[in-house]
Amino acid sequence: MGKAVKVKKVKLFIGVIFKDLPLLAAIKKILTAKFGIIDLESHILEFDYTNYYEKELGANLKRKFFSFRNLISGDKISAIKVITNRLEKNFSKDGRRCLNLDPGYLNDAKIILATIKDYSHRIYLKDGIYAETTMVFSKTAFKPYPWTYPDYQSKEYIEIFNQIRSIFMQQRKNV
Repeated sequence: MGKAVKVKKVKLFIGVIFKDLPLLAAIKKILTAKFGIIDLESHILEFDYTNYYEKELGANLKRKFFSFRNLISGDKISAIKVITNRLEKNFSKDGRRCLNLDPGYLNDAKIILATIKDYSHRIYLKDGIYAETTMVFSKTAFKPYPWTYPDYQSKEYIEIFNQIRSIFMQQRKNV
């Protein structure tokens, strides 16, 4: 019989899809209050990979990623997704979201995203939240899977996640 080992902590990140800079500033402040100091903040990226969010959020959408200094236990990602869903609802106007929050985590080997959408490659966690392995780290960089969202397959996103992983790897050395 195998013996369970203590699971290593992972690096939380949150992607924000938004339209208005004041809203981004407000959510950044709340995310910092809830999850701690941000140790990487990406530049603002164009979000033009899909029009999936345009009906609800509007056109000319942007994306920004934040990663947090405090490492978490991976089993916390479902509770974090519940919190980010609540924040989306709190910032909604007339029943429509004004931003989209995508929490996930990474470790030395993979990127996991939390979602409320079930599909064949997703695993149910709890509270209506699923987990998806979105990328794998191979040799020198993250690599997408066939199901990885098109934006996450972009060179820009992969560079950001490689930077976050470098921070994470340094943190692990210092523990």
